Amino acid sequence: MIYGKIIGGIIGLFALGPLGLLLGVFIGHLFDRGLWQTLKFASPQNIARIKDSFFETTFLLSGFLAKADGRVSEQEVAHTEAVFGQMGLNAQQRKRAIAFFKQGSSADFQLEPAVASFMEVSRGQRQLCQTLLFFLISLALADHQIDEAEHATLKRIATLLGFSPAELEQFLRMAQAQDHFHGSAGSATQPGTSLEDAYTALGVAPDVDDKALKRAYRKLMSENHPDKLIAQGVPEDMIKLATERSQEIQAAYEMVKKSRG
Repeated sequence: MIYGKIIGGIIGLFALGPLGLLLGVFIGHLFDRGLWQTLKFASPQNIARIKDSFFETTFLLSGFLAKADGRVSEQEVAHTEAVFGQMGLNAQQRKRAIAFFKQGSSADFQLEPAVASFMEVSRGQRQLCQTLLFFLISLALADHQIDEAEHATLKRIATLLGFSPAELEQFLRMAQAQDHFHGSAGSATQPGTSLEDAYTALGVAPDVDDKALKRAYRKLMSENHPDKLIAQGVPEDMIKLATERSQEIQAAYEMVKKSRG
């Protein structure tokens, strides 16, 4: 691409003369290079690579996390089976997912290289990494609690994905609260769900003003929008899981709105 060089050179020439021409061409070169890298990253071929890496990494880390406390529990197996069902995996995809899960739960599995490979392919896109982390948190919450070994493992994974311990704790609080709204429709909630759960699910304090509340809600819904996730490289089969999270977020928001009249 040379459009940036041409435009930069012309602007530089008129503004600063011959020296400006050279400076403008150089700046335009940097622009062209960045634009080319962006277009290359968003190409169908590269998005396909990201989707494949996301699928592989999700089930590798799921197996690793499930084995964190020394054994894969019945609840974790059942949750993984439920994920297969939600995703609508065909026989071949299911076989691959199980193979990755078993590989991740094996004694010789190396966490760091697996995450590093994913980060290289995905360029560490924050939203993509966050979506992956929430999938793993969902697995850890299969038995509605996170033990010390699972927490330590999630902390390791979160750090490798570029999230701080404080961010992980926030994600955990939100995910646990959102779980109270699992399967909810509209303003319906599970028995025992409190208004405090709703605020926590949205990641805001109870004294937040209406404007900030709506902004937080819209941000969460945008982060889990199917089209946006697919464009970033989340496999279509896994979008259903993000859609469920959107429904939980919406139910929490409706509960808060109703309480505010």
